[in-house]
Amino acid sequence: MDPTILNIVLWTAFAGLCGSLPLSLWTGRLLAKKDIRSVGDGNPGAINALKSGGWYVGLLALMLDVSKAAAPIGLAYQVWDWHGWEIVPVALAPLFGSAFSPFLKFKGGKSLAVALGMWIGLTLWKSPVVVLGSLTLAYLIQTVSGWAVVVSAMSNGVYLVLTGADMVLLVICVMQFALLLWKHREDLRHPPRLRKWLTRK
Repeated sequence: MDPTILNIVLWTAFAGLCGSLPLSLWTGRLLAKKDIRSVGDGNPGAINALKSGGWYVGLLALMLDVSKAAAPIGLAYQVWDWHGWEIVPVALAPLFGSAFSPFLKFKGGKSLAVALGMWIGLTLWKSPVVVLGSLTLAYLIQTVSGWAVVVSAMSNGVYLVLTGADMVLLVICVMQFALLLWKHREDLRHPPRLRKWLTRK
């Protein structure tokens, strides 16, 4: 598909619709018979699906949330070769759709799984390895999830710069970082707290 203005607008709208679908919430209702927003931090995401229905519900929810971004973005970027500025709205649409879902009165989730799916669509395995590795390390060191997200997003940005990534990907990274900061603003009001195993004498 050629990146005409009409095609870009239509595919951006479709990608945004995919991202806005609260699949973790629906998975929890269908399989766990619960509203996953009633547990944990109230976020309609895969972690609370895990807490509500166990590992299989959480894993399915995670896979669906990742896929709803990876599929439309990957098709445009990897298959249709939309590598110019036309990919920016398409790449960001699922992220903003998830964060401000019309199905959830524009409240949405924290969009971490969708962000992972976005980078799978754009870089296949490369950025996801950096994102997941740094996120895991940061969370093992300290307890505030928001700061783990910040470290992960910044690590991906550094990776993109060091590997000479296209300016288009850097712009997407910066805008994603800004959105994640906003969605985790409550967490970020608290300073990082080291894990107990690091503070033992």
